[in-house]
Amino acid sequence: MRKIALLPHIFTTGNLFAGFFALVSALSGQITVASWAIFVAMICDILDGRLARLTCSATRFGLEYDSLCDMVSFGVAPGLLAYEFALKPYGRYGWLAAFVYVACTALRLARFNVEEPGNRAYFKGLPSPAAAGLVAATVIFLNQIGAVFPVKHLALVLMIYLVSFLMISPLPYPSFKVLRFRESQLTYLLPILILAFAVVAMEPRVTLFIVFALYAAWPPLKTFVLRPLFSFLPARFRKTHECEGNV
Repeated sequence: MRKIALLPHIFTTGNLFAGFFALVSALSGQITVASWAIFVAMICDILDGRLARLTCSATRFGLEYDSLCDMVSFGVAPGLLAYEFALKPYGRYGWLAAFVYVACTALRLARFNVEEPGNRAYFKGLPSPAAAGLVAATVIFLNQIGAVFPVKHLALVLMIYLVSFLMISPLPYPSFKVLRFRESQLTYLLPILILAFAVVAMEPRVTLFIVFALYAAWPPLKTFVLRPLFSFLPARFRKTHECEGNV
């Protein structure tokens, strides 16, 4: 029998714990606490995958366990959070919107598990942790600016349906799992990363929303807006641009 590394599964269990804590907090009316708990679950989810790859201990058991935990932390918890925060006044339509999000998360995770490994630089569809992060960041942002009815309710309804569609869409989302940099590049990259962390830390309730919104919006913006606009450019300009891109 193959041995199972314990450390990655500890962080996977931490992911599940944070997701369950988010559920309990949302049901108790602690909306902000529930939102931050989802971000803690995201950190645990990132660490368990990294540790599994570093220790060469990735297994089928670990993959299935991780997916089940993700379903709680990035499917049920954000759906219930959105429902408790803004969808409840809509009654049946509110919990159905939350259910659509949960169902799309399940479909996204199932598709990821059964698909053949492709280009590791991209995900097919918005990853469920990023979708949950966007929902949580939206809730925190709307609380920060003091949004009230009907602004926060309509914003969450639109957010839930858009995020649900993006998760099951075929749009390519960049993955940061395979980023590799040379030592000379790190000299310039590290100050940029430090500056980025400082900007996020200054006002995380706002900057986290901006970061997650930009990540979710970039592939559809590139596919449905920038490429059609580029196709209308004069042929000579397109040819020049393509030649420059191949240099």
